[in-house]
Amino acid sequence: MANRKRPKVFITRKLPDPVETRMRELFDAHLNIEDRPLTQPELVAAMRESDVLVPTVTDRIDAAIIEQAGENLKLIANFGNGVDNIDIDAAAKRGITVTNTPNVLSEDTADMTMALILAVPRRLTEGAQILTADDGSWQGWSPTWMLGHRIWGKRLGIVGMGRIGTAVARRAKAFGLSIHYHNRRRVSQQTEDQLEATYWDSLDQMLARVDIVSVNCPSTPATFHLLSARRIALMKPGAYIVNTARGGIIDEAALIQALKDGAIAGAGLDVFEHEPAVDPKLIKLAESGRVVLLPHMSSATVEGRIDMGEKVIINIRAFVDGHRPPDRVLPGRN
Repeated sequence: MANRKRPKVFITRKLPDPVETRMRELFDAHLNIEDRPLTQPELVAAMRESDVLVPTVTDRIDAAIIEQAGENLKLIANFGNGVDNIDIDAAAKRGITVTNTPNVLSEDTADMTMALILAVPRRLTEGAQILTADDGSWQGWSPTWMLGHRIWGKRLGIVGMGRIGTAVARRAKAFGLSIHYHNRRRVSQQTEDQLEATYWDSLDQMLARVDIVSVNCPSTPATFHLLSARRIALMKPGAYIVNTARGGIIDEAALIQALKDGAIAGAGLDVFEHEPAVDPKLIKLAESGRVVLLPHMSSATVEGRIDMGEKVIINIRAFVDGHRPPDRVLPGRN
């Protein structure tokens, strides 16, 4: 592909106009104007016809699909940081390079994580719904009306202290939360000192001691159901869970049961285990004010999506020019 000036690039979903325009200028780009998820046969056809595939989190590119890719497909340039939708090892066996878009969504995701950390204990969604219900239920301010819980002075336990987890910690510290974290590797002493963070090598011990749990680790086979029924049972009855990472990191059925039983106080979820399906039990809990649900929008900013597109373009151009893409994802990462 190094000698080919305009590779055929297939983009599986609608991207921001500036990104699509630039791709059409640089490549023989096929766009998904309808912005609908491709069917499996359509995805296979795209992989047979293209030199480069630009998928998103809605595209499941497993070993069976990769096996059907055409000989010209040499690059899967994922539009997203997480690559749990792609079988990296199967791609490597076929000689297909995989790239992602790291380091551009950390601040946006951390913003939304902090919003959920505030929204659940302070009952923000419930309050907003009361005013829009138009049923006359709000009679004005009262000393005991819509009482929530303060977050200042509480302990926040961050599961996964990478870029996003660290960005969450910076925000949370400014709100007066005490920072605790569990990570595969301990962060630098300088970072710990700046955040006044307490490291726990045991996730179980941390979960039993914090008031709010923020899930910010990547989705890998090792983190599937990391917050299992057993671990959720370790949490305080007054504790909250916030998840802006991936739904499968939490055992959703166990979380629902814990919320129904009052074993924990509430949850704020931007991701779901069987996305795009949302368990009706979660929706019912949201209607009762126990849960705040968002439609996977923690990274949804115009700036973030354009930055992601620019990363994709840089990776494609580097690969086409015969260089190693800057954001290559190596096999065996999980």
